[in-house]
Amino acid sequence: MADREPGAVVVDGGVGELVVMWAGFPLLGAGLGAGLTALSGWLAGLAWFPFQDVFALLDRWPDQRSYPLGAGVAAVAGLALAVVGVRERLRVTVGRRSVRLHRDGHGRDVARTEVAGVFVDGKALVLLDRAGGELARERSDLSAGRLREAFTGQGWPWVDQDPHRDAYRRWVPELPGLPAGADALLRARERALRDSRGAEVRELHGELARLGVVVRDEGKRQYWRLVSRDDSPR
Repeated sequence: MADREPGAVVVDGGVGELVVMWAGFPLLGAGLGAGLTALSGWLAGLAWFPFQDVFALLDRWPDQRSYPLGAGVAAVAGLALAVVGVRERLRVTVGRRSVRLHRDGHGRDVARTEVAGVFVDGKALVLLDRAGGELARERSDLSAGRLREAFTGQGWPWVDQDPHRDAYRRWVPELPGLPAGADALLRARERALRDSRGAEVRELHGELARLGVVVRDEGKRQYWRLVSRDDSPR
């Protein structure tokens, strides 16, 4: 495994990212909650603003009760956001023989011998096999420069852009050319994208790969291309 190889290089958000999440998100939430509490009387009078009953209640309460409650609830929301953020962090450990992609308590290893190309597509790290299928596509906020340096330093075949980019087509429902079952999976994936359900998006990406369909996203739009099913990633 990559994390056991001598000289393996780790690319992640570092301690600073954790500090921002665990401390910064709750503090920002508390500050936002206090600010909204200060404006509670005005917000309660806006017909289009949500939670008007809550703001009306905060406005009636004395400051020594309303401010701690407003700031505390928002701080808890910030803490919940931090939990989600930590779970979604990607840690990439690059060795000479394999790379480990670690997220949400789970690690996945990809052998160097399986990989024909590595690149960053937007915010996604992509590993291609020799048939043009995707062995991995992992979204993150990791620096493309740091990833490039880590992979090239370990002798991996880095490319500057997707060599198959011109082969993608915009997906629309019932578009001809897709294998059986792919349209239903793309419909489900579109809903997961719209609702920001990252784990489900990745799971459906894998299901499509097994059908020989490679998917990339631009915002909430899906684009696809085909790989020979005999050579597509298992």
